[in-house]
Amino acid sequence: MRGPAPATAAARQLVLLSLAAFASMTSMRICDPLLPALGRDFATTTGHAAQAISAFAIAYGLLQLVYGPLADRFGKFRVASLAALGCALANAASALAPSLDWLIVFRAATGATTAAIIPLTMAWIGDTVPYDGRQEALARLLGATVIGMITGQWAGGFLADTLGWRSVFVALAALFAGTGVAMQIAVRRALGGGGAAADAPVETYVARLRAVFRERWARTVLALAFIEGAFAYSAFAFVPAYLHQRFDLAMTWAGGVLALYGVGGFAYSRLARGMLRRWGEAGLALRGGVLLGATLATLALAPHWAFALPACLVSGFGFYMLHNTLQTHATQMAPRVRGTAVSLFACTLFLGQSFGIVAAAWVVDHASAAAVFAGAAIALPLLAAWFARRLARN
Repeated sequence: MRGPAPATAAARQLVLLSLAAFASMTSMRICDPLLPALGRDFATTTGHAAQAISAFAIAYGLLQLVYGPLADRFGKFRVASLAALGCALANAASALAPSLDWLIVFRAATGATTAAIIPLTMAWIGDTVPYDGRQEALARLLGATVIGMITGQWAGGFLADTLGWRSVFVALAALFAGTGVAMQIAVRRALGGGGAAADAPVETYVARLRAVFRERWARTVLALAFIEGAFAYSAFAFVPAYLHQRFDLAMTWAGGVLALYGVGGFAYSRLARGMLRRWGEAGLALRGGVLLGATLATLALAPHWAFALPACLVSGFGFYMLHNTLQTHATQMAPRVRGTAVSLFACTLFLGQSFGIVAAAWVVDHASAAAVFAGAAIALPLLAAWFARRLARN
């Protein structure tokens, strides 16, 4: 029996990968608006409850060292499909967590399984889309991920206020289970039709890592990803708790305000082609950094929660102007071992995020979230300016 045509199979795989990426980003941001509820239920501080976020990020980053080489050996789509099923189990366990410590463990397991999906989807696009169209293709993938971000940041607060925080993880488990099963069916169809299930093995694990780190530009992109993760992700993780605690805004509304960050990212994904043609990669990254600085400063100084509405919207737009440019270079920094290279990019990004969240949680508990926003408002424009300068030289 013949399988589907290659183009049809690839289109189907891209749809399923995008759905898995949506679920992945939903899971990644779902705890941001849950921090006050977790703090109340487990009788702890917001900073301590934030360990559920940092544990996810640490596991997400470290497991990239495993998934990249596995994907180069066994196939990016196949590995991502198995990871989606693992995500379903980890989220089901989170829903049943009897204590904060166990929730942290299960969130780490969620990060460990979720880790495969978005980086391997990026690498899959890198394999199939020529470079001159790749940033646009990645921007379309961004559309799926930012909708997931919006869903996570708003639905997390809404469900916590209405059905309780455990319902959040039940919903995620069901979403990942359905997606993972559909992906496994696609894998079996590809095998039945004689489709290639795996990429050809290129080199040993250590040799793949060396192939990435030998490239000077790859080392630069990885360092930038770490710094971006440390400042950007850690700052926005505390926005809902900040709005709730400083302005007494209900968590449903606080999560909804942060969801505008995702709306801004989605708007960028629709406008990316025109902006890229007008400003080029360097101009796009620089302007993104400037927008981030201005909006984070607004959050730090805002006298009323309403100022967070435009700040979150514009910050999402600015962040993805910078981040999408970094992503594009991550897919090209070591094409021969693309799965390993993109997974290393995600590893450094989320190790930076975990480091940043730990540091930001200390600042929040000992000073304020406004201080975190102010620090990021200075660091991110400087990062963008340096990156843009390097791009202009290349």
